[in-house]
Amino acid sequence: MKSIRGLLLGTGAVIFAAAGAQAADLPLKAKAVEYVRVCSLYGAGFYYIPGTDTCIKLGGYIRAETALWTNSNYGGAYSGVAGAQNRLSNTYQMRSREDFNVDTRTATEYGVVRTYADLVFTWTSGSYSGVGNGGTQYSTGAANSAGLTSVNGLSNDGISGGTLGVYYAFIQFAGFTMGKAVSSFDAPWTNYPGNNFDGLVGGSGNVNGVNQFTYTADFGQGITAAISAEDQSQFFTTNIWNTSGISASGVLGGAYGANAIGGTTSPDIIGMVRVDQAWGLFQASFAAHDNHAAYYGATELTGHPEDKWGWAGQLALSIKNIPTGPGDVINIQGVYTDGASRYNFQSLANTSYSMYGGSGSAFQSIGFAGVADAVFAPGTGLSTVKTWGMRGAYTHNWSPYWNTAVYGAYAAVNYGSTGSALICSGIATARLLTPGSTCNPDFNIGQIGVITRWTPVKNLTFSADVTYTHLDQKYDGFANAPAVASVAKPAATYQLKDQDTVSALFRAQRNW
Repeated sequence: MKSIRGLLLGTGAVIFAAAGAQAADLPLKAKAVEYVRVCSLYGAGFYYIPGTDTCIKLGGYIRAETALWTNSNYGGAYSGVAGAQNRLSNTYQMRSREDFNVDTRTATEYGVVRTYADLVFTWTSGSYSGVGNGGTQYSTGAANSAGLTSVNGLSNDGISGGTLGVYYAFIQFAGFTMGKAVSSFDAPWTNYPGNNFDGLVGGSGNVNGVNQFTYTADFGQGITAAISAEDQSQFFTTNIWNTSGISASGVLGGAYGANAIGGTTSPDIIGMVRVDQAWGLFQASFAAHDNHAAYYGATELTGHPEDKWGWAGQLALSIKNIPTGPGDVINIQGVYTDGASRYNFQSLANTSYSMYGGSGSAFQSIGFAGVADAVFAPGTGLSTVKTWGMRGAYTHNWSPYWNTAVYGAYAAVNYGSTGSALICSGIATARLLTPGSTCNPDFNIGQIGVITRWTPVKNLTFSADVTYTHLDQKYDGFANAPAVASVAKPAATYQLKDQDTVSALFRAQRNW
């Protein structure tokens, strides 16, 4: 019994000693947990990233929308199967989108270092292609959709694939902006003086961001100026047409030749001055754009036209605190371009038009038009295209929950005597127009619309936007048109006539 008692006491002593040794190894006090703290340096919504002196803000939105009488949520029924106005044309298209943006800022001895990224995840339904004869396809918006041959033959990721987009991704430091951001040429409202409709002409607008290297100087009192080098290939080039490539079917689609753009040799150079005050805003922008064409023919031996610089100038004005009501605003802008047409027909606007309608004197009517920076023919130099345009909106707040905007836009395109002669010579060779018809590639386009928004609770908005568009083309007479299989149009005589279209966009959006 004594031996058992001694064994138990000895075992207890060993356990006690071991426990005491382990306790001695434990820290005397646990480290404090680092909680997320509010960062008030840069406005509401910023928080310190734990363990750093960098502040971060997360934001975005969820959007659901339906567009009517168009094959594109971006614009109206201006070309392709949408402009055909037949059984291949969609009467609606639907889209869902998630936007996610990340804004970080860090105070340094050189000033604030900022990074910003805006990513979008989009599913769009209803984009139609094919001619209804076995090759019909609805594009799913998926990355792997090349093999689709029928409505139900969806690719593996077609049902829940969608597309990923990068709107913005830039760094700001010591007055410099480096990366993909809104162009310094644009007005602060880009394409939207008061609308949701994406396809307004009459000014620049790089809503999805353009790669750039920009320096902005802040002179105080709301006065800033910027100088910028921006990638011309992404948003600032339309077409450089070699008119020797004109075909009847191409002209009917709004293409006046083979697009003969060469490689990029220079970014667009942009300057901007802005005055932003309590009464509103005034901005003046200027851009220089290099037109660099390819060869006259298929090889280097055929020669090429020399480069020709184009330019664009824009004025923008915003008037706030107008007497019609609190928050009401008027936004207007005007632009002139010579050899830089994209600064008028912005990145989401059409640069080709092929719109069909009725006729009392032919099978149907058609209005076609195209936008270019310059045109040329073998042995000639570049003939630049001149345009001018304007757009604007008036927004009235009926109450804190309701507002309505009336908006409009206009653009005119002039090819000049040399450019028109080159185009009309090619059209004559293609024998598209009937004898006695008038050939003139110049055109005007006008748009007017109205949008009403309802915001029943903060950051949740429902809107209805209706846009009317008129294409004022300058051709007169008739065209003996060949068959256009992609839109199921037969070979027939068509009347050359102005065209009209209406589109609508209904949207629900929750910002966060």
